[in-house]
Amino acid sequence: MSTTSKSPRKVALVALAVAEQTLPPYSHRFSPRTFTQPQLFACLAIKTFFKTDYRGVTAILADLPELCQAIGLVKVPHFTTLQKAARRLMASVVSKKILEGTIRQALGEQPRVELAAVDSTGMESRHISQYFVRRRASETSPWQSMHYTKYPKLGVVCDCKSHIILSTLRKRGPTPDINQLRQTLRPAVGRAKIETLLADAGYDSEPNHKFAREELGITTIIPARHGRPGKHPPKGKYRRLMREEFDSERYGQRWQVETVFSMIKRNLGSALRGRSYWSQCRELMLLAITHNIVIIMPVELFYRAGQNYFIFFPSHLLHAFYVSFVSVVCFLGRPLGRTVRSSFSFRPRGFIQLSGPYGRPVAMLWSIARDSSSSGRRCT
Repeated sequence: MSTTSKSPRKVALVALAVAEQTLPPYSHRFSPRTFTQPQLFACLAIKTFFKTDYRGVTAILADLPELCQAIGLVKVPHFTTLQKAARRLMASVVSKKILEGTIRQALGEQPRVELAAVDSTGMESRHISQYFVRRRASETSPWQSMHYTKYPKLGVVCDCKSHIILSTLRKRGPTPDINQLRQTLRPAVGRAKIETLLADAGYDSEPNHKFAREELGITTIIPARHGRPGKHPPKGKYRRLMREEFDSERYGQRWQVETVFSMIKRNLGSALRGRSYWSQCRELMLLAITHNIVIIMPVELFYRAGQNYFIFFPSHLLHAFYVSFVSVVCFLGRPLGRTVRSSFSFRPRGFIQLSGPYGRPVAMLWSIARDSSSSGRRCT
């Protein structure tokens, strides 16, 4: 199971690290170079984290100078700068690279997913009052007969174990799910090795089974309930297999994708601020990327701008590590002790910055000790 971070500083640090690993510092060689692309993306992640707009995130950054200092901002960007950055960074090609960076950060360089689930959900295109809509619908002759006409639709393929989103499909609903499996599943296969895919009856069709099993090599578990019910078994090979040998125990994990939708709507909001179709698609992609970022914890972050290593320590281990480090320094002697001591600087909220000649070896030793520990847990 996954846990999400409630700290905006940690979210900003993870967003900055992921963007620095996937994006160049500047979009063009003649850029003004006032802000880097990773810094602007970190601001967009903070905007989504606080459920605000571009003007609101600039006000938050102005009131929180420590947050600006954490991501290296010299000054607060104008809200139009963030709007143009969102239009550029949330484009199809660039946003896919950032999403792949979050997957590598969370699951490793060659991720392997045992159970994945696919589903779609509708988002709100306006900040409307559901109470008012229900009250109007309960009248004898309401002036509105339906609660919606069109709405933004988000389809995802997620890892059932970690709740990391592997791919997204942004559409405008209501639309059927049965013809959208190919578009949603194919990008996820290029980012992770999926063994089993779970889906509800909305994706039930023989071509979908053939596409996943024969072309992609993925075992599908989809209940054969599409169409008119009858006594005769389904005609298709794989749909008949689903009727005869349906794995209900593994299919029970399909609800993890509903948990992902619940996490997005509770933590990041269910209403979009974009008005046009393309702005809503960009905002949906930013929601999915930010969802992955709030799950990833900054266990070890390496910044390309300098030889600085950030290690996040649990609060109960931070004091013990510092005492052990001081003992080692005293044992090595004063000349070497001064050199090693200069490589360390403490950061707020349990961060230690490692730099200089001893920054990389100590960071590597901490990584090896963390990976070899069988009882270690990722801290939130």
